Amino acid sequence: MEDVASYFGCLVFNDEAMRLRLPKDVYRQLKKTVGEGKDLDLNIANSVAHAMKCWALENGATHYTHWFQPMTGITAEKHEAFITPAGGGRILMEFSGKELIKGEPDASSFPSGGIRATFEARGYTAWDPTSYAFIKDETLCIPTAYCSFSGEVLDKKTPLLRSMEAISEEAVRLLHLFGKEDVRRVITTVGAEQEYFLIDKKDYERRKDLIYTGRTLVGARSPRGQELDDHYFGALRTRVSAYMKDLDRELWKLGIYAKTSHNEAAPCQHELAPVFTTTNVAVDQNQVMMELMKKVADRHGFACLLHEKPFKGVNGSGKHNNWSLKTDTGVNLLEPGESPKDNAQFLLFLVAVIKAVDEYQDLLRVSVASAGNDQRLGGYEAPPAIISMFLGDELTEILEAIASGSAVTGRGRSQMKLGVHVLPPIPRDTTDRNRTSPFAFTGNKFEFRMLGSSFSVADPNTMLNTMVAASLADFYEELKDAKDLNQAVQDLVKRTWVEHRRIVFNGNNYAPEWVDEAAKRGLLNLKSSPEAYDTFLLQKNIDLLGRFGIFNSVEMHSRYEILNEIYSKTVHIEAVTLVDMVNKEIVPSVSRYAGALASSVQSRREAVKDLPCKAECGRIEALSRLCDSLVEATDRLQCLIDESASFKGSDLAHFCQRSILSQMDEVRKSADELELIMDRGQWPYPTYGEMFFYM
Repeated sequence: MEDVASYFGCLVFNDEAMRLRLPKDVYRQLKKTVGEGKDLDLNIANSVAHAMKCWALENGATHYTHWFQPMTGITAEKHEAFITPAGGGRILMEFSGKELIKGEPDASSFPSGGIRATFEARGYTAWDPTSYAFIKDETLCIPTAYCSFSGEVLDKKTPLLRSMEAISEEAVRLLHLFGKEDVRRVITTVGAEQEYFLIDKKDYERRKDLIYTGRTLVGARSPRGQELDDHYFGALRTRVSAYMKDLDRELWKLGIYAKTSHNEAAPCQHELAPVFTTTNVAVDQNQVMMELMKKVADRHGFACLLHEKPFKGVNGSGKHNNWSLKTDTGVNLLEPGESPKDNAQFLLFLVAVIKAVDEYQDLLRVSVASAGNDQRLGGYEAPPAIISMFLGDELTEILEAIASGSAVTGRGRSQMKLGVHVLPPIPRDTTDRNRTSPFAFTGNKFEFRMLGSSFSVADPNTMLNTMVAASLADFYEELKDAKDLNQAVQDLVKRTWVEHRRIVFNGNNYAPEWVDEAAKRGLLNLKSSPEAYDTFLLQKNIDLLGRFGIFNSVEMHSRYEILNEIYSKTVHIEAVTLVDMVNKEIVPSVSRYAGALASSVQSRREAVKDLPCKAECGRIEALSRLCDSLVEATDRLQCLIDESASFKGSDLAHFCQRSILSQMDEVRKSADELELIMDRGQWPYPTYGEMFFYM
């Protein structure tokens, strides 16, 4: 029997490793520095660096890297060997505190939104001691933040850390009003459920669209898809089970609490869910998880697809972001407590989140906007682009009762009294689950379901933390001088609910009627990413992110430019790839098949005079007609690609969304019709059915 405990976290320089290897006074000072968010003393850093180096060498590492998360959405590494010349052709293995604390990668070759020009290359990485170092590919990876020479933020981690500090500070101030003086920090926690597809590597290698873009740009629907609902939670295929077990082992070595694996709804689709952990650690671990999913898949003869919509006509892949708030004393602030005061506190934090989501719907939408996710949102596997919240009928009824001053019946569940006449009891189990809701309360956490599978979870949590911090700060200012805290909380909860309850919808978010209802409520429906991006620079959003020091104005304009640039480049690559596939592979294949049919007709008519050959002639006619349509549509697409060179920035992103993507759909329509009537041996790509069911 495998002893997982014996190797769990063996490749992580975690708290246990530090406690064993660091001098006691150094260990205490490091923990205090991290806990209080203070600057790290260089002497402490030198001691930590020495212990970290010795541990890494013992575990086979020869290099170290400052592992950071630029605006590409993936991670970056610059490897440095531990070796230092010692004279006489000898070397020493050295690693200093200075090298631990700061690195210097190029800052002009990553997306910067104009902050950095090619000749302005200097940038810095800075150690994040709140996230453990780990060993990957015989390299010590040190999680770091990343900024330019002039100090502007160029990564996803720095804003996240700032937002975590902001929400902690505001939550602690509010909790102290409730007499929780022992609370020093409030920690946001995240559990990111990761969906993905596995297909045979040999099929992947024959699909230029998957290789270049991550999704199939052509592909007719298989005779069988997910209609029978038989794949979800079904028995694992032997190869898939072996892959999942191998992946778990690799993740466990890195201290990642991989917990749940199962088949998802679509054929060849699966999910991996970890245990909750501190948000910045969860972000780091999810990046490592995605990288390992691909590497382990490769050695099992699979390709792991993390695109949000790799296959048309079946479910796409998301990443469900389960978010909660916990004090350093172990109390979940989104869970009703045992005393009246605790439950009033719970309601206050609950409506703080409701207020935040309502006021900053646009920022949440921006945080999950991408060309890939646009393909997925609004389908019957993902929430629509309209941000709304699900609370469940009972919790909603309680808030409505607070607003009206009426009583609530308990419906037979265990009740918790609040000790205030107009505040009704709260049932412990307050919600069902609503899989159609973008932002659902699930008992003691919120599940943000709009994230795409390939996303870093840093951006959504940065926005969420900052939004809620603003609500908590506003609440503190109103309550800090209250003579009767209970009455003040009651009034604040009531008013906040009345002002922001429009954001709560407990019904079917897929229903066409909801679109009309959401419009009546004044909720935003930002259907495409370029539409969403345009809201990022609204003054209220600049004020919010500047208020808590998350971004300055220059950094926000930079991010806006990067978002539009990445979107446009993504669509451009897809369009160019599709043109290439049509011209170099699909049209030649169709021509060969039509030629073979024509030769067959000629041969048969030579053998039997006046033979009608209706089937072959009908097929040739259909092939010719569809091929002409395909070529015409592709030529129009090429013209649009050429025309796009005259646009820049947001205008280019809108042009890509409005014109290029719609023309790509026209190309695909003809290509998919051709696939359905082509000789299978002549079609150049593995079909959906082959990729889904022949594995």
